[in-house]
Amino acid sequence: MSHPQTDQSYDVVIVGAGAAGIGCGVVLKELGLEHFTILDRHQVGASFSRWPEEMNFITPSFPSHGFGLLDLNAVTLKTSPAIAFRREHISGKQYALYLQTVADHFELPIQTEIDVQSVTHLPQGGFTLHTSSGEISTQFVIWAAGEYQYPRLNTFPGAEHCVHNSQIQSWTDLEGDEFIIIGGYESGMDAAANLVAIGKKVGVLDRTGAWANPDTDPSVSLSPYTLQRLEFVYNTGRLDLVGNAPIEEVKPISGGYAVYSEYQKWVTAHPPILCTGFDTSLKQISPLFDWSKGYAALTENDESTLTPGLFVSGPSVRHGDLIFCFIYKFRQRFAVIANAIAQRLGIDSTPLDAYRQAGLFLDDLSCCDNDCIC
Repeated sequence: MSHPQTDQSYDVVIVGAGAAGIGCGVVLKELGLEHFTILDRHQVGASFSRWPEEMNFITPSFPSHGFGLLDLNAVTLKTSPAIAFRREHISGKQYALYLQTVADHFELPIQTEIDVQSVTHLPQGGFTLHTSSGEISTQFVIWAAGEYQYPRLNTFPGAEHCVHNSQIQSWTDLEGDEFIIIGGYESGMDAAANLVAIGKKVGVLDRTGAWANPDTDPSVSLSPYTLQRLEFVYNTGRLDLVGNAPIEEVKPISGGYAVYSEYQKWVTAHPPILCTGFDTSLKQISPLFDWSKGYAALTENDESTLTPGLFVSGPSVRHGDLIFCFIYKFRQRFAVIANAIAQRLGIDSTPLDAYRQAGLFLDDLSCCDNDCIC
């Protein structure tokens, strides 16, 4: 790891050293790009290492690369978290270690403990990054800052009386026997499964009832892993699932908290647990994107339609109905970004052929379809 200096200049700066940042860094390294750096406000894989102790990946890892199929959670070729940890569902801390191992192996130029506070797009092209350790100039920015550090904390009045699941270090730390969870998607179900597993009684309140969504895309419906766990804990009789319950307010009352939807009220002795998800880190640099469709508009190279040279990698990448919020989805776009940058810098992009052969160079989005015959 290099130590931060001030007034640096690069061809490419990657913001974020998580799955997307490390994955993009490896591709740039394999292209032979020398003048680039990866910045992270904490450490490599920091968001993963801050997951609750019991939280695991919902996408399974499997040692299948010997047969031409990459482990779903790998960010680069010839690596497999399944082989590294002999586990199918990797924990956050294990995954952070995997990312650090990849970073070390490829000798990626990473600078940690640097907070990117703002990004200025220069009239003549290129960017100035204003950071906690001075200004950095670069021709291209790959924004790979992720989402976990931006929990949705203020989704309704009184949300400040709740605790967000990302603020939990371990579910065993919570004292009490009964809990209310607000939000029934993946993090809500994970919280419920972990609490029921240690003997707690849990009520989950969700505005729709995500557990009943039949959609085949795991970006919008619960994963098979979660549904399997849910069935197991539901059979204990300690889990109550309440759909069609959009929460409007939480109020402290004598002896605990009251949770209100339009027509119902629930009372709990302990702070309700918010499983309301996360915001995109792109909000930090929102003026550099067109948000007219409700998400950051990107070109076919995952570049901002408003700001040439600014690329996005990671779970915030979206093209119409295609949401790239899992690693196995967004890793297919690393080579697309690298290819665009290589062309503009006049670098030979032949090393990307290996990515295309491995199914990691997805530049035709018309083939993405979750429909299945059985």
